[in-house]
Amino acid sequence: MVDHVEHSIGGFGGHTFRRLTHISMFIIPIIYYTMGENIASNLNLNIDQLVSIICISILILEIIRLKFGIVVIGQREYESSQMSALAWGALSVSLVFLITPSGDTGGIKSGLYGIPIIFGLTFVDPLMGEIKRQMKDIKMAIVIGLICSYFIWFSCSYFLQTPIILSIFLAPLTVLGEIPQVKYIDDNATMILFPLVAMVILLPFV
Repeated sequence: MVDHVEHSIGGFGGHTFRRLTHISMFIIPIIYYTMGENIASNLNLNIDQLVSIICISILILEIIRLKFGIVVIGQREYESSQMSALAWGALSVSLVFLITPSGDTGGIKSGLYGIPIIFGLTFVDPLMGEIKRQMKDIKMAIVIGLICSYFIWFSCSYFLQTPIILSIFLAPLTVLGEIPQVKYIDDNATMILFPLVAMVILLPFV
């Protein structure tokens, strides 16, 4: 979905805040894979229960927000009447944590599937969005997005042992998730769900 600063609550400041918030989400999978088990244990939960509770809580808050038509700084005006990018992102990231298998080594390497999928959203989405907003060039946005996505996936293949064959096939799906102009499903969902679904289908052959 194409972004426009003038449609962001808070104008340029709100737009910048949304972009920075988006990028800062890269820390979420790092915390999850390195500290998630300990955090959940301290709350007398298992890690999947913790993820589900957080996701359900965000969705409940989203229902309340929609009931009153609330939009906050950084959100777009149309989000007053439909599910927000934040809620779509929270739901999709939660599905990544609940569905993707973890590595046997523990720690950050447990994110060999989840990290590249989520990093694709946190870095490729704002990069492509800014190119489309400032340069009005969808082809350049796709090319730069592909370069960024492949860099993320191949880096994860090197550092986290993500299967290289998955990186080759799934990196373009991150970019593909940014392209559709779907009215009610934000690209925060499609940029994760496209590679996530493909991963589930391809993983038995890897």
